[in-house]
Amino acid sequence: MTDPDDFRLLLGPDVPSRAFKAGEVIFREGDRAEEFYVIRSGAVEVRSGNRVFETLGENEIFGEMALIDASPRSADAFARTDVVLAPITEKQYLFLIKHTPYFALKVLRVLARRLRAQNKAV
Repeated sequence: MTDPDDFRLLLGPDVPSRAFKAGEVIFREGDRAEEFYVIRSGAVEVRSGNRVFETLGENEIFGEMALIDASPRSADAFARTDVVLAPITEKQYLFLIKHTPYFALKVLRVLARRLRAQNKAV
């Protein structure tokens, strides 16, 4: 069975990539969101202040929440290791949701899992 958080199907050869060195800022809390990211390689840490929400790895997504509600970023994202990311624009995101209902369900499952984890942490 495929891991429900695995988004490698979005990583075709024509999808551009961005590289960040370990410790670099990917985005900051409060930044305007124009894309979310799929991790091609490496690890990303999502945090607010000193609180680490999650460390994510290859084929996982982050930054999608701000595209769902058009709000500023709700946390900081840093490259925990050297990382290569595939940015997915809002236009691509809306196309995927419209034409691939299973994609929308996968994103909702990620959000639900993260919310449950945060509820347990409180």
